[in-house]
Amino acid sequence: MKLSLGHSVGATGGALLASSATLICCVLPAVLVSVGAGATVVSLVTAFPQLIWLSERKPLVFGVAGAALLIGGIVLWRARLLPCPTDPIAAKACTRLRRLSAILFTVASLSFAIGLLFAFVLPALSQ
Repeated sequence: MKLSLGHSVGATGGALLASSATLICCVLPAVLVSVGAGATVVSLVTAFPQLIWLSERKPLVFGVAGAALLIGGIVLWRARLLPCPTDPIAAKACTRLRRLSAILFTVASLSFAIGLLFAFVLPALSQ
């Protein structure tokens, strides 16, 4: 399969989606409870009972998100060497896609790191 810049945007977008699940399952409830909004967490769980399923399966959620980040990172790393077209308009679009992919990957990595901190590191430190 030939790699294209569209693949890098798709892979990093998938990584962002997967790492967002870590924020929803672990960071959002912890932050809401820590600022005294426990009733909001109860309302969220009532409206979206899937949050409990995600929270109970943190290792799976983080494993899938980590794998998506790894795949996205590999695709992004390989796509960095692909040539852009010589047409000025297409070259500008190519540069924009590369920048977008890098931004998406950075946001996904930061989301994953924040989720990891709240789900595993901080609870281990508080014990």
